[in-house]
Amino acid sequence: MAYRLITQVVVVGTRVLGRAFAEAYRQASAASQYQRAQAKLNGGASGRASVSTGMTLDEACKILNVKQAEAGKYDMEEVVERFKRLFDANDPKKGGSFYLQSKILRARERIEAEMKPYLEQQMIEKEVKEGFNPKLYKDK
Repeated sequence: MAYRLITQVVVVGTRVLGRAFAEAYRQASAASQYQRAQAKLNGGASGRASVSTGMTLDEACKILNVKQAEAGKYDMEEVVERFKRLFDANDPKKGGSFYLQSKILRARERIEAEMKPYLEQQMIEKEVKEGFNPKLYKDK
């Protein structure tokens, strides 16, 4: 009689766990599809940057208190200046928070990732305008 009870408990427990794992997989799959769809809506480069840093561009602008630029062009001097100020203010040695420092760093990286295609285009245009001048290094 006891073996029947134990068998029933094992079978019911297995069913419950199987259903829980199946539901968790469905939710993870739906979240992944949603994230991919959002990346496609945001555009190629910005979508990849969002996935790699785990932060949206809007969130990064709010963290660094930078206005969201039109056409994806930001004043990088202002971004770097605010990054340095906030990063230093949240130094754990000065009583700040490592978590906040990491969020500030990720925000700067997110904006830099958004600006990367524009900066590369500017470098190409500068090179075309001025000509290619490689930097030469002499061995000592």
